Amino acid sequence: MKGWCGRILNVDLSRGTLEPAALNPLDAQLFIGGRGLNDKVLFDRIPPGTDPLGPENVICFAPGPLSGTVLGLTSRVEVSTLSPYSGILGDGNAGERLAHVMKLAGWDQINITGRCERPSYLYIHEDEVSLIPCPEHWGTDTWEFTEAMRNTHDRDISVACIGQAGECLVRFASVIVDKYASAARGAGAVMGSKNLKGIVVRGNRKVKLADPETFKALAKEDRNFFKTDPFQKGVASCIGSHHGILNWFPGYRNYEDFWDRSKIPAAIQPEAFKEYEVRRTGCRNCTVQCKNRFEIPKGRRAGEQGEAMEYECVFCLGTNCGITDPVVIMEMENLCDRYGMDIIAAGNTMAMVKDLFNMGDITIEDTGGLDLSWENADDQVKLLHRTALRQGFGNIVAEGLYLGAKILGKRAMDVCYHVKGLSRGPYKSGMFALAHATSTRGADHLRGRSWAYGENDGDLFSKLKSEGRLPADMADNPVSALIVSERACTLADCIGRCKGAVNSWSCAVPLVNQYPLMEGLARLMTAATGVPYTEERLSATADRVYLLEKAFNIRCGTRRQDDRLVLHKDLLGTEEAAKEQEKHEAMLTAYYEASGQDLVTGIPTRRKLEELELGFVADTLEKELPLEPWDGPKPWPLNAYPSGEKRV
Repeated sequence: MKGWCGRILNVDLSRGTLEPAALNPLDAQLFIGGRGLNDKVLFDRIPPGTDPLGPENVICFAPGPLSGTVLGLTSRVEVSTLSPYSGILGDGNAGERLAHVMKLAGWDQINITGRCERPSYLYIHEDEVSLIPCPEHWGTDTWEFTEAMRNTHDRDISVACIGQAGECLVRFASVIVDKYASAARGAGAVMGSKNLKGIVVRGNRKVKLADPETFKALAKEDRNFFKTDPFQKGVASCIGSHHGILNWFPGYRNYEDFWDRSKIPAAIQPEAFKEYEVRRTGCRNCTVQCKNRFEIPKGRRAGEQGEAMEYECVFCLGTNCGITDPVVIMEMENLCDRYGMDIIAAGNTMAMVKDLFNMGDITIEDTGGLDLSWENADDQVKLLHRTALRQGFGNIVAEGLYLGAKILGKRAMDVCYHVKGLSRGPYKSGMFALAHATSTRGADHLRGRSWAYGENDGDLFSKLKSEGRLPADMADNPVSALIVSERACTLADCIGRCKGAVNSWSCAVPLVNQYPLMEGLARLMTAATGVPYTEERLSATADRVYLLEKAFNIRCGTRRQDDRLVLHKDLLGTEEAAKEQEKHEAMLTAYYEASGQDLVTGIPTRRKLEELELGFVADTLEKELPLEPWDGPKPWPLNAYPSGEKRV
């Protein structure tokens, strides 16, 4: 095979087996790699009713066929599992070096099930694969473990690991790659449930290409764009996603407001964060260098450096929790990286809890003495520690947004602004609400929303509309724009391409500025693999992956009602809310019609599945349905979880 390595690694931790296998060429062509390849494994191997924290759950790691090549922005690895945070498909996409190194080691995918008898890590050096016990490292944070592995093996390794949050089964624990990249949606808790501390990979092979000269020329075209484009050079490379602080309307105090640039305090504006910046950096083979390395100037962690503090931290753990102190925000960034926790989920859960505290639904007695007043940054940091270690009230916060709301009761569900367990806040009907509703991993901006809305691609977005690639008036026709955008994001996750810290078509779709929409990507894929890709073939692949994910979630109990409109608590029960719901339902019906889903249930139709060569999915659904409706992940008693002691 060309582009692909042709090998996958199947690991059963309970049996202690490490079995290489050939990558099925048909699976490679139908699902490409990364997200698509992982989806196929999860659908095949995880039956309905599986406990996400049980040994039978599967976690998959996969780069794309373009990872490990000279094409820039392609060191993205997809980490997929049944999420203990949402109870549906949970995938995270992480940068740094793992995707690149996995391909150089000769692997297209790693699939892991079972549970180690004692804490261990998986070591892969090309053909050499071993499971190494490491009880002495259980209880260490991700930075400590990564440095220990570099000292044990070599500095050229890539390390994906968990910290104490994963070990304590915090439901939004992340897998942290090379200290600073996060694969979210609870993958860290799944690794912790398997007693798997980390995966260490090393390799020096080359990825074989079908037409290396053509591929190299196309990659050069792509690289030259990023070197010369004013926005990529002047914004993305200089301030990265901090661009969003002034342009993306961050939520304030659990979405009580959305701040425009006139409301953003000077202390957390992009230029202010430059004061703490040590240098710019990026993932392996990146021409943009969108990340900042920063140093905390004072306070509890004075002198500590961190990396890749993005907009989401300033928003989710900052403004949306009522915190605008940049030093505390940087501190919380590092704590989440070291403990191994998803910043977005941690922030959304804390914002909900602080909202309930400030409404009087929970008290200082409930929180174990923590004052969760909006402006109290010190006690929020204390709660972050307690959450990572499942101590006291932190044990409830560690359950995450949806399960936490169910435990806390009263008005918690009114301020738990979720779609299928994940939150991007409350929005009235329209493009944002529809994109959050149809996202296959719960409310999310990275499944298509930013691309359909054209947040960061002004000139290109206008060009795509003038060419008829996107509707001229999205307000009247959001569905077709969203479907095209979902295809773009799906393909990026399958090929191993970064969608950009400043989410853009230019990042997600290689050569989109030089060729019509996906034609440049088709040329790259053909040159890499030798398979004759076209725009039509790529679009069908994206639709296939998306409907396979929808089918996976159907087996988790989701239906049309779960693709829900999320409105602010102040609108609930009003006439305006009823009108917004009616508009949303009309858009959702149009979306289902266009994408081949049953208008009543949201289940993909057999006709559409067979058209996309997914007849086996239709067969499986017909055998298994009906199933219990989705109500979040399978809960555990709070006293059943492990707790930690060592604070970061």
